[in-house]
Amino acid sequence: MKRTTLYLLTPLLIALSLPTLAEPIKRKVCVFDIVGNAGPIMNSARDWKTTALSWGLDVELLPYTSELIATEDLKAGVCDAALVTGIRARGFNKFAGTIDAIGAVPSMDHLRIISQVLASPKMADKLEGGNYSVAGFAPAGPAYIFVNDRKINTLDKAAGKKVAVLEYDETQAGLVSQVGATPVDSDVTNFSTKFNNGSVDVIFAPLAVYQALELYKGLSPDGGIIDYPLVQLTLQVVAKTDRFPKEMFQKSRSYFYENFDRFRQQVEQESKAVDSKWWVKIPDEDKAEYELMMQEARDQLRDQGYYDPDMLTIMRKIRCKLDASRAECT
Repeated sequence: MKRTTLYLLTPLLIALSLPTLAEPIKRKVCVFDIVGNAGPIMNSARDWKTTALSWGLDVELLPYTSELIATEDLKAGVCDAALVTGIRARGFNKFAGTIDAIGAVPSMDHLRIISQVLASPKMADKLEGGNYSVAGFAPAGPAYIFVNDRKINTLDKAAGKKVAVLEYDETQAGLVSQVGATPVDSDVTNFSTKFNNGSVDVIFAPLAVYQALELYKGLSPDGGIIDYPLVQLTLQVVAKTDRFPKEMFQKSRSYFYENFDRFRQQVEQESKAVDSKWWVKIPDEDKAEYELMMQEARDQLRDQGYYDPDMLTIMRKIRCKLDASRAECT
């Protein structure tokens, strides 16, 4: 072969010898953000999408203002994964969904440790079993009791009041009934409207939605926010197990843990919109009563199959690690 011919063929031979870069996997993710495409959850999802490209995953984000439709589209295969609340995610993975158990996570510091635990490869079996896997979770902020009359500052005074509960979460209706209040079935798209127009007296909500849902309307003029968080809410990525490479789930969970503090700062920034005049302080003895009630409720709901016992045990150990003086730790 002539030297000229070899010279012309050299670039082709080099190209053939190089490894071929695989095309990224294209998948669709339904994202629940009550604000819509311009909301804070969608913005965070875009950051995750950018990082996912380095894993070989090309994600198309589909915004939903209805969480119900987002989860139904996940089941129907319209999307391959969905970013939804932990309460809704419980229907896909009870272990991760138990993080949002009432009173189980007293603070963001507790939740950060849980995020670290779940990011460990040792937890993969708990998070990737069955048809759906959990590919990470982020803090959505603590949920507080909002009342239209600040005199409703004890459990006894809640008796006879109407309380909005999520119709797909049986645990809420049971807890409300135990204190003698009347549960009113609602969902995340209308619970705030019911509170703002006076159809219900009490709601549970994270501070981050105070401005977006105009909850100050329901609080005016005599309402308040009980200064005691009942639950640390989360957002979770629930994915169809067979639609993603197994290693992607671990990479995604690690991403969420590594960015936990950034998510936390976003939630705290949105919470600053709450006017301090609404806060209602309650006595320490009332807080002790709340803790006892929530402990009994968690045990009861565990026995009824709503909460995962292994996750409850992990969260109890974390509570005792941060505060060994708790009654449950002795």
